[in-house]
Amino acid sequence: MSKGLVIAISGPPASGKTTHARYIAEKFRLRYVSAGSIFRKMAQEMGLSLEEFHKIAEKDSKYDNLVDKRSIEEAKKGNAVIEGHLTAWVVRKYADIAIYIKASLETRARRLAKRDGKSYEEALREIKAREESNRRRYLAYYGIDIRDLSIFDLVIDTTYLSPGAVRRILEMFIKEYLRGRGIKLDVNN
Repeated sequence: MSKGLVIAISGPPASGKTTHARYIAEKFRLRYVSAGSIFRKMAQEMGLSLEEFHKIAEKDSKYDNLVDKRSIEEAKKGNAVIEGHLTAWVVRKYADIAIYIKASLETRARRLAKRDGKSYEEALREIKAREESNRRRYLAYYGIDIRDLSIFDLVIDTTYLSPGAVRRILEMFIKEYLRGRGIKLDVNN
């Protein structure tokens, strides 16, 4: 593993993937890369809402291709946690570990509403629209069915788990993976 550890974390909106990816990056002293942040920055630069930008991206693959290219470049550099809805599928051949974090639609809508100061109904509508947009784009552009989780080494449903419980599961899995490969890695206590 000369490039250093690469962990890809994917999941639907408001599942906890960003929170847990940041934690893992800090815990294992890895760089944190967010495909979603790259996508949001592109929307902002164009003066568009995230929902408006998703609609444009549905019609033109160049935006997803730019995000994917950047994600692959970051994975090739190594020593990173790379997080995003489709990221694990895109960087899988460069990632040592692929993790999928999910939660029920209702739980994710409550989380998004609380996080972004929206009504539950607005958050639910936004999540449904984003997920359908993502599903259509990924199937059309890549032939990837994002409901097929067979590429993942670990799938965690965070619906009924505390953030601390999810962190313990992730840490244990990653440490055991490294131990199984005979790899010693610097870890923050």
